[in-house]
Amino acid sequence: SAMAMAWRAAPRAAARLLLGRRGIASCIDPSTGLTEDQKEFQKVALDFAAKEMAPYMAEWDEKEIFPVETMRKAAQLGFGGIYVKPDVGGSGLSRLDTSIIFEALSTGCTSTTAYMSIHNMCVWMIDTFGNEEQRRRFCPSLCSMEKFASYCLTEPGSGSDAASLLTSAQRKGDTYVLNGSKAFISGGGDTDVYVVMCRTGGPGPKGISCLVLEKGMPGLSFGKKEKKVGWNSQPTRAVIFEDCVVPVGNRLGAEGQGFSIAMQGLNGGRINIASCSLGAAHASVLLAQEHLTVRKQFGEPLANNQYLQFRLAEMATRLVAARLMVRNAARALQDGREDAAVLCSMAKLFATDECFGICNQALQMHGGYGYLKDYAVQQFVRDIRVHQILEGTNEVMRMIVARNLLQG
Repeated sequence: SAMAMAWRAAPRAAARLLLGRRGIASCIDPSTGLTEDQKEFQKVALDFAAKEMAPYMAEWDEKEIFPVETMRKAAQLGFGGIYVKPDVGGSGLSRLDTSIIFEALSTGCTSTTAYMSIHNMCVWMIDTFGNEEQRRRFCPSLCSMEKFASYCLTEPGSGSDAASLLTSAQRKGDTYVLNGSKAFISGGGDTDVYVVMCRTGGPGPKGISCLVLEKGMPGLSFGKKEKKVGWNSQPTRAVIFEDCVVPVGNRLGAEGQGFSIAMQGLNGGRINIASCSLGAAHASVLLAQEHLTVRKQFGEPLANNQYLQFRLAEMATRLVAARLMVRNAARALQDGREDAAVLCSMAKLFATDECFGICNQALQMHGGYGYLKDYAVQQFVRDIRVHQILEGTNEVMRMIVARNLLQG
């Protein structure tokens, strides 16, 4: 078929055709159950993904390009501060709207969308916990993505055990002097604004505060760019503080409130990253569906093989289950429900695990072709793998859910 030729000749063009295709089998249609407004911006995001991201996804990965101009175009559509209040340039949309948008964008490039989701989380933190002066100083240029933000919680010695972080901020008059380092920081070195969790008080979560740093502050520097399995369209570096002087006016909230701010940010971050997994899995199901109809073995299309039909059916079923779970958690967070944090953890655990399995199965269905970088499916597998680790590992998600079930 023409599609098979396209795959062999120009897989990037084929990915574009596929992602731009509107004839999605109704059982996995991501617009099912949405309002007219939601369908409208989902379509805007899907079109942006198909035209502005999918054709370049492989190149950004291979050359490790941070696609700043593309993200600024996305910000013009309102995707730089999706759930940030409109008075500082945000779109003022709900958590469910946000999930729908990140899922759609992720079909075009999961790695780039995942960075955008972290950026959005940082802007939301400043918008929500900052005072008026801070909101007006930082949010407008972040919402337009004229400037980019990074979230700095993890340290070389504290990942899952975030409350044990060591980066210290000593109060000196109307400044803090920061010393320490952060590890695995998405955008680190290339971004302008750093939302940093640091220790202003004693040990444990109550001693942690949140400071907003700006690139160029004396004493702020960066480690080497990490070489990663996936997520190559966003740089990852250590962020290092050596007697870095930060005005007290850059503190978000009160002293000791930092850990709470960090965790509230992550509730949304977990839904966001799970939504990015949904997009990758959705794209991979479409790629597998296409490949099964085009590829012939033993004298007939793979699509005639019942084993592969059943696997495809399972992939579609798991995708829909994960999507419903993520959207349910998004609604709970939006409504401020008491069980929201646990539902976010469940959704993150389930969606990132299931969607990795879906992408990996789609790669298997491509056979040897699936292992070639000419085919998009392997990049979805590489980019989505880390979603089971960051924004709280899936082991930590299990701890959160179990604690909720067992606390008497």
